[in-house]
Amino acid sequence: MSYEENIKKLNLKLPNAADPVGSYIAAKIVNKLLYISGQISISNNGELIKGKLGSDLNVDDGYKAAERCALSIIAQAKKACNDDLSKIKSCVKLTGFVNSTNDFTDQPKVINGASDLIAKVFGEAGMHTRAAVSTNSLPLGVAVEVDAIFEIN
Repeated sequence: MSYEENIKKLNLKLPNAADPVGSYIAAKIVNKLLYISGQISISNNGELIKGKLGSDLNVDDGYKAAERCALSIIAQAKKACNDDLSKIKSCVKLTGFVNSTNDFTDQPKVINGASDLIAKVFGEAGMHTRAAVSTNSLPLGVAVEVDAIFEIN
């Protein structure tokens, strides 16, 4: 089954691959690696998913926010590959940043939202290395930000 077929089967809708609002690019291909800049948590209606894990949001809320980041990552990867996800050979690494309180320790459970979605869409090729990092704030007050590295054909 193709990645596009997996997206349809999972009833996922990719968001628009937004252009960056800073002094950087959304994606860059270097040799056979595709780097995707950090994607922030944005709901399916375009609203920022804001808040701090451990006070405003629980692990389930964070998991869902991380899933939204993964959808944006896939959208950016598709755009970088000229709308052809079959060019993706594998996901190499995700790095997830969780806006959390000092005593919150479930960052890995939150970032599982992104990891699980990437694995569902890309299957075995979606298995990746990862870091799940706590931070005391993220841009615009969002709950989660995730970046990615893919290997391409």
